[in-house]
Amino acid sequence: MKQLDAIKKLTEFDKKGRCVFALSDLRKIFHEDSETTLRAGLNRLIKDEILVRASNGVFVYQQARSLGSHTLEFIARTLRRGEYNYVSLESALSEYGVISQIPIDRLTVMTTGRSGEFKTPFGTIEFTHTKRSIIDILDNTADAGRPLLLATLNAALRDLKQVGRNLHLIDQEVVNEIG
Repeated sequence: MKQLDAIKKLTEFDKKGRCVFALSDLRKIFHEDSETTLRAGLNRLIKDEILVRASNGVFVYQQARSLGSHTLEFIARTLRRGEYNYVSLESALSEYGVISQIPIDRLTVMTTGRSGEFKTPFGTIEFTHTKRSIIDILDNTADAGRPLLLATLNAALRDLKQVGRNLHLIDQEVVNEIG
């Protein structure tokens, strides 16, 4: 893989709004490269700060114009591809203004996949497994024009209680005003 060719291909994806890639995506993009050549090329791109390894098997094109406030959500979506994921718990409640603390570099996500925490250069993603049905998830989330669905206020409160999180941060007056 030649660096200039890699930058051209990654820039084409960036023009379409894509800057986060799983290793499997990069294998398809650079399909002409053997596994050894691909890994060596990726290591060079990382060393030259063109790509950053967000997590094991997930890479971000550092020079992308599409990098922005939702990059962490794109990483979360890539980490749990094939699962239903939505922003909930403290992240959603903060957006609704019902908790006073704003998680700056942390994203709390409910997922039908495995629970886990991923520390990335862009912030920490905390996945919490849910057994909710797909219908229930879709009925209690909204497409807010972002990479992940957003839990409704009631769903975020329900999730917070169900997973046993601390409820003392919730401003009940604000919940009553919104709800």
